[in-house]
Amino acid sequence: MCLLGRKHQWLAGRYSCVAGFVEAGETLEEAVVREVAEEAGIRILPSSIRYASSQTWPFPSQLMVGFYASVSDGKALPTPQPADGELEAVAWFRADQVRTMLSPEAKAPALHLPPRKAIAHRLVADWLASLNNQNKSEVADALGHD
Repeated sequence: MCLLGRKHQWLAGRYSCVAGFVEAGETLEEAVVREVAEEAGIRILPSSIRYASSQTWPFPSQLMVGFYASVSDGKALPTPQPADGELEAVAWFRADQVRTMLSPEAKAPALHLPPRKAIAHRLVADWLASLNNQNKSEVADALGHD
């Protein structure tokens, strides 16, 4: 499952990754934990945080950094709720829903993601691809192929 949120000022149906800024004296990993808790009301496992990629931001001296993280060790997913008023909605999306949101035909008001040039688009697309690769590997293992 993929956690995505939306701001009220975005186009109808647009969802994106949870995002935020690093506070002074805070590590990137601490910022990931804090931002997800503040914006989605979800506690993630700090040990699960993995760097994914980065992208310049259109403001001076700013850089966007993308990470993946997990929320539990096989337990039921917690229910996300916009926690700090920054997001209008936050929800878990299944792989099939994300696949639809990534399609070029997905546009407002239907559920959709930011444009391909956005780091959020790349993070979600790479997450989906990793699931496909994992499934292929599991099938190959089950069939006894390398």
